[in-house]
Amino acid sequence: MINTAPAVVIGAGLNGLGVVRSLAHERVPSIVVDTTRWRAAMWSRHCRKVVVDQLHGRSLVDSLLKLRKNLNRQPVLILADETAVSTVSENRDELYSAYRFHLPPRNMVATLKNKARFQEFAEQHDLRVPRTIVMRPDTPFEKLSTLSFPVIVKPAERKIADEGKTGHLHYIATLRDAEILCRRLLESTEEMVVQEWIEGPDSNICFSLYHFGHKPENFKIFTGRKFASNPAMVGNTALCFAATEVMDSLEPLIAKFLDLTEFQGLGSLEFKWDQRQRQYVIIGHTVGRTDWQEEIATFCGVNLPLAAYRDENDLPPIPSGDVDRTVAWRESWAHRKDVPMLPPGMRVVDGYWRLNDPAPGLFHSTQATLAYIRGRFLKPIIASDKTKRMQLAAETKYRNFVKPIFK
Repeated sequence: MINTAPAVVIGAGLNGLGVVRSLAHERVPSIVVDTTRWRAAMWSRHCRKVVVDQLHGRSLVDSLLKLRKNLNRQPVLILADETAVSTVSENRDELYSAYRFHLPPRNMVATLKNKARFQEFAEQHDLRVPRTIVMRPDTPFEKLSTLSFPVIVKPAERKIADEGKTGHLHYIATLRDAEILCRRLLESTEEMVVQEWIEGPDSNICFSLYHFGHKPENFKIFTGRKFASNPAMVGNTALCFAATEVMDSLEPLIAKFLDLTEFQGLGSLEFKWDQRQRQYVIIGHTVGRTDWQEEIATFCGVNLPLAAYRDENDLPPIPSGDVDRTVAWRESWAHRKDVPMLPPGMRVVDGYWRLNDPAPGLFHSTQATLAYIRGRFLKPIIASDKTKRMQLAAETKYRNFVKPIFK
């Protein structure tokens, strides 16, 4: 690598870990930014670590500008955490003087990051998406009966789920349960989407990871297939591999999406095969950042973080070649018993464990072991102790307030 400008990666989770390992293929100096050292990429030998107060808001912008003052060359900014995208987009004019990066237009980032706005955009431009109702406080609940059940209920803004006010996604089987959940969620958020569930196993889900640079000829794309999710049906990718065979079916929809959104930078689309319509529909997307399973593309020969880095530094693009279809990416060894058997001859790479970078795997294993002990042994003890305290409080209340009445 001739260019020695660093890459600053925001987000030290599994996503960020995959980014720094991908950049390490050409020894790109990487700096990982997060709010704590207790995340996987903070233990990698391939990067320098910087702890900041927040990954959003003015605090993040000030931290990035401060970091830039200590660097000799203008770094490339790569986002690997959802919370940073809006902040970077809204403050792009200020950050452009310090970092190299590309995003879709500001208004389009806002549209794509809000599930309700994206649904309206998709319907307006005839993008294939599941039937969906946007629920607000003034939306009649009778509209829910126009959907086929089961459905998926999601807050329009991810930050509502990140703040712990609700889950990121709810699978709801009946109209009554949907009404109950929507009433409860509308107490903490003003907008959500209720989307018809597309029947079919996790293996019916495909995804496209891509980087659209400031030079169109540098466009790189990788298409893969989920083989298992965690949790099943509604969770993050637990196991995946290349799926070049679906590219012909997906290419027109991908091209239309990229054109309509004036897309630039890193992103992804997720699709599911709709058996009723005999076609793939869009069920998810990311904008301005890498995806959870981004490293599968690197292992299969399409190193997207490196493609972004090269594009931003006006370096020759990574060469195109055949996609390796003999490798699968698994989130963690902890899910090895929960995933189906892979096709013969396919090797599995673990998201955390690497012989040449063992610390993130050791860190993750320690976390997983402690979580198991806490759930298996400590929770029942704590729950039992809590029950005893509640019983004692009830008995005390009875003795002090109720029993004297009947003397």
